[in-house]
Amino acid sequence: MGNAPGSPAGLNHRQSDLIAIALMTAAYFAAGKLGLSMAFVHPSSTAVWPPSGIALAAFLLLGYRVWPGVALGAFLVHVTTAGSIGTSLAIAAGNTLEAVAGAYLILRFANGARCFDRVQDTVKFAVLGGPVSTAISSTIGTTALAVSGFATWVDYKPIWLTWWLGDQAGVLIVAPLLLLWRADFRVRWSWIRLSEFATLLLSLAITGQIVFGPLSRRGYPLEYLSIPFLVWAALRFRPREAATVSLLLSGIAVRGTLRGFGPFSVGTKNDSLLLLQAFMSIVAIMTLTLAVLTAERLRADEQILNLAVTDPLTGLANYRKLVDVLDLEIKRFGRTGRPFSILLIDMDGLKAINDGFGHLVGSQALCRLGRILRVHCRDIDTAGRYGGDEFVLIIPETSRKQAQQVAERIQQRVLEDDERPAISVSFGTAVYPRDGETRDELLEAADRALYRMKRQPLEEGHSANQTGGSKT
Repeated sequence: MGNAPGSPAGLNHRQSDLIAIALMTAAYFAAGKLGLSMAFVHPSSTAVWPPSGIALAAFLLLGYRVWPGVALGAFLVHVTTAGSIGTSLAIAAGNTLEAVAGAYLILRFANGARCFDRVQDTVKFAVLGGPVSTAISSTIGTTALAVSGFATWVDYKPIWLTWWLGDQAGVLIVAPLLLLWRADFRVRWSWIRLSEFATLLLSLAITGQIVFGPLSRRGYPLEYLSIPFLVWAALRFRPREAATVSLLLSGIAVRGTLRGFGPFSVGTKNDSLLLLQAFMSIVAIMTLTLAVLTAERLRADEQILNLAVTDPLTGLANYRKLVDVLDLEIKRFGRTGRPFSILLIDMDGLKAINDGFGHLVGSQALCRLGRILRVHCRDIDTAGRYGGDEFVLIIPETSRKQAQQVAERIQQRVLEDDERPAISVSFGTAVYPRDGETRDELLEAADRALYRMKRQPLEEGHSANQTGGSKT
């Protein structure tokens, strides 16, 4: 049941909505004022419009409930800049509808906020969120200005084009940055990785000054000098870092172009910004697409590698992985002198389970044991399926006594398992290098210990039967 209107939970929910709307209004207003400070063709039309990307990302992350923040922020931006209350309301409606339409299309056709997980979704984002949805705001806003007399119909085309390109650049450059960092904001890099990214940013900043700063030369297509650094970001880092680098380059380029530097500084300032935004939009989405493609390939390679070393039934390590880990532990002993142990684990009575309940239940029993090994072992331990109903647990830096304690703990977990049919296990323990100096010798020693354990109950039962007979 939903919360009652007067309940504390309902009140908290409304408060969170109000806070989200207030923050959306403030962010939209601040970014809008920044964008309109670079409006040259008309006070309400600019080639730099970050709010379009902010609004789209907000709808994809927070839902449509923040639309009042977008509408109010857009209204306040324009009513305090130029025009009337009527034109400001019309422009605010266009900006809100643009974000709503873009979010709907991306949610419907491009996997929503996870549109940068796959290349095809990234391309759909670029098309649906860029030129398609941004045409709504530019059309409504420019028409409202022309109808109300705040702009002439002669200027309709340049105003519309500036509006459209500015909103499109905001979507393609700003929205990916917000979506990708919101999806994963943690940074777990080594110093080498961090140094590489810092070097990339520094190199791009220097190159940006050469291309778009005082060192640039008009008439020379030096903007392509920035391409290798964008490719570097796409191939060596994740999409979020690629989006960050694109935004950094865009900021440097806009600042330099406004100061009259760089290859796009031709004609009026508005014409220069239009050329720059067209270039940056294309470069940003190409960089992001390449980064997504690289990330997708790395995930596929990791999945293939994981399948190559994973038992398909239990999800534990397979024989190949066990062999590799054993060889690594033997090499580690040569460096550190610390022994390690292995447990050879056999599921008792698997044939009886298969015969009595079917092979599907037998496979499920193996999976149950696999889950116990996976959950109740240390992160540094390696559990794997050795073959059939046998499993191996490699336990680094442990003695025989410690390995037996691990075996007892696993056996206790097996006894506590309340699923049916009940399962039981037998163990064989071997310690390197005491029980064997090679991988095969160690496994053979564990196998002998396992069968000694299996024979022990039979021998005790046989001895008890003989004693009983003599007493009779």
